[in-house]
Parts: sequence; C-alpha cells; structure tokens
Amino acid sequence: MNIQQLEYIIAVDNHRHFAKAAEASFVTQPTLSMMIQKLEDELGVKIFDRSQLPVQPTEIGVKIINQARVIISQVKQVKDIIQEEKGIVQGVFKLGIIPTIAPYLLPKLMKMHDENGFDIVLAIEETTTGQIIEKLLSGALDGAILATPLKNDKITEHPVYYERFYAYVSPKETSLYAKKELEEDDININRLWLLEEVHCFRGQILRLCNMRKRKSSHTLFSYEAGSINTLINIVDNNSGMTIIPEMAIDELSEKQRRNVRPLKGMNPVREISLITRREFLRERVIDILISEIKKSVPKELTDTGLKKFVVDI
Repeated sequence: MNIQQLEYIIAVDNHRHFAKAAEASFVTQPTLSMMIQKLEDELGVKIFDRSQLPVQPTEIGVKIINQARVIISQVKQVKDIIQEEKGIVQGVFKLGIIPTIAPYLLPKLMKMHDENGFDIVLAIEETTTGQIIEKLLSGALDGAILATPLKNDKITEHPVYYERFYAYVSPKETSLYAKKELEEDDININRLWLLEEVHCFRGQILRLCNMRKRKSSHTLFSYEAGSINTLINIVDNNSGMTIIPEMAIDELSEKQRRNVRPLKGMNPVREISLITRREFLRERVIDILISEIKKSVPKELTDTGLKKFVVDI
C-alpha cells in the first residue's frame, strides 16, 4: 500500500468513474485501474463495485476510503507544518460553516481575510452540523465554524464568540408586542416558528423553551423553515414569533428592529467555535482564523464571561 494508491481510490470515489478519476489524477485509466486492483489484492477486499454505473464503493470500501482521506490529509499536514516552521503560511483550508451563522459572519470574515493578505485559500462549504462532523472526521474538511459544545472527543473546539438570543415578535401578537422584554413564560412553543430538525439552532431553542407545549386558541401552520431569514419573513407577514441570534439584528431594517425583544432575566447565548479534528496540527492557521473571526464580530461578543449562559445543543 502506498500514498499514490490511496489518492487514486479517493479520486475514483470523488468522480465515481475510472476514466474521469484517471484524467483528474494525470495518469492513464489502465494505470489507475491496475494500481487500485493491486491494492484490493493486497487487502483481500473489493473497494469498488465495478458492476454499477456510476461506480460505487463497497461497504468496506467506504471505510477504507474514509481512512484514506484522513491519511492523505495528515501527510499534507506534515508539509504544511514544515512550511509554517519556516514562517511560510499558505495552502488551502477547507472550512465548513452552518447556515445559521454563515449569512451574518461569512461576508465580514471573507472581507477581513482578504484584507489581511495571508496566502491561505479558504474553500468554504455551508452545510449542517451533522454533515460537517462527518466530513471533518473523514478529512473532507479541515475545520468548521459552528455552535458548541459538541462533546465529541475526536474534535478540538476553539471557542471564539458568544451570541445572545432575541425574540422576534409579530405586531399581531398584541400583548407580547407591547412588552419591552419577554419572560420565559411568554415563549409559547405553539406560537413559535422553528427551523428544520437538521439545524442545531432548533435544538437550542427547544431547550431554551424547556420544550414547553401550551394550549393555544389559535394554531399556526405546521412549517419548519430552512433559514432564519425565512422565519423572519414569516413573522413579518403572519402572526407568532421566532428566536434569532444577535448578529441577525444587524441585517434587519429599521422597521424590523422594532419587532426585536430581549429575553428578560434569561440572557441565553450560543457559543460559536472554530473546530478541527483532534490531530490537526497547523496551529498558525488556526490562530489566524480565530483572530479574523474575532475581528469580524462586535467586540462585546468575545466576552468569555458569557460562557456560563450557553444553551446546550
């Protein structure tokens, strides 16, 4: 088994086609096929089911390919670590980010990264927490920005900032809208618009509300949104309320800001961290990204004293 063979099986998995994988690897198809066949013979298992089109990995093949991605990523890290030791910080950093953070942080972070002028290419992918963890552990991502704590011993968390939760209330909710602050008992889950279950932000809101179900004289449509902006638009055009993160307020119009209410006496926050695999060793890159993220958010959000108010995911 050698590095080249591992790179070839990753290429086939990426393209699900031997000819396209060979072209992307700058070798002939017979060469690539022969090298993969030798690897399969050595291991005594079939990595790919060639009878299917597109080509599919076998059950054991999936595990082998995932481990190959980790190995290739670690080999690349060796070169990067040597470069950083020489004071050279460059290369590609594959960064994941969850949808409830991306619209508010990403534009500012990209601008900050560009202005800093580091020779680090950020290859950014927006996806859910579950998919991020899977891709991070397989080596498909180098790091990610998401809500923590995850309580996963295979991952290192670097907390960066803390973001408060706010209620966003429809003016049609007359009694609630008249209040300057909302109390815990004001948050009726039967009147609350939520995100889809794939979003960890939803889980935090349900915990914030203690998963309270109250009887209501009026039942909302059953709808779970894919983004916070959609929830805001629903509240704007209907009744009910939703919960939004602090940085979303900056994106609201002056009229919309009148719908925002703090949560009295609760002070709930979400912790936003840059996470990496436990064995990720490019410390200089991590330090740069943490610094850029902190400079991309209001200074008060970096107050570590807010950590005690973090709502579990």
